[in-house]
Amino acid sequence: MKQYHLDKSPIVYYTNRKKKAEWILFIHAAFVNHNMFQTQIDYFQDKYNILTLDIIGHGKSTKARKGDSIVKMSVWISEILKTEKIEKIHIVGISLGAILAQDFANRYPEAVQSLACFGGYDINNFNVKMQRQNGASQMLMMLKAIFSVKWFAKSNKKISAYTLQAQKDFYEMNIQFPKKSFMYLASMNSMINVWQAKPRKYPLLIGCGKYDIPMEILAVEMWKKNEPECSVIIFEGAGHCVNMDTPDKFNAAMEEFWFSGNCKC
Repeated sequence: MKQYHLDKSPIVYYTNRKKKAEWILFIHAAFVNHNMFQTQIDYFQDKYNILTLDIIGHGKSTKARKGDSIVKMSVWISEILKTEKIEKIHIVGISLGAILAQDFANRYPEAVQSLACFGGYDINNFNVKMQRQNGASQMLMMLKAIFSVKWFAKSNKKISAYTLQAQKDFYEMNIQFPKKSFMYLASMNSMINVWQAKPRKYPLLIGCGKYDIPMEILAVEMWKKNEPECSVIIFEGAGHCVNMDTPDKFNAAMEEFWFSGNCKC
């Protein structure tokens, strides 16, 4: 995977630029970076063109300018696709990445070959009560980070991952998250309940880990009711970041989804 910087943006992205293969975009969770998909990159890089990136304020995407915020991520992703001459792409988002994946799909549906969202919720039909609860949880985590990034990362790893190895890997990435980068996430709610849901012309897969928080499991159930044609998978032995907790099961599920257009796992 080679590293590139998108012109006139803070975004650093990575690709293997393999020829004559379908494209996959992996969008990571909050407080970590593109390396949360290393297992997927290793597994799929000989079969697919892979594109991954560091969300603004994360990893190496920290050289932002005045006015830059997370709401620009979809535009920047679109510019990356133009730069790489990608017409259609499979998109996989985890947690915050699932929100950004949906926002991109809302704005550029013609570029989406398939959409897979894990540890997320339906941003076009998000329950107001759940939105408030989610906001309160996020505020508590931010307060911990203000006092100590280590304290924040130690608490966050137990929420974000289930297995000890995944928790360790998540912590090592989380500890690198700069406090100042919280400001780039402040406008995230401006993507919620803004777009009117439209019938999708591409397959949708949603899910989470069996040991994710109850609110996340409920969010997946509600999303399924809103879009009954989508496929759902609950990963055994996984928490929030399912691709890190159960990478082999995750890779197999994604491969089936991309091949068949649905997942019967």
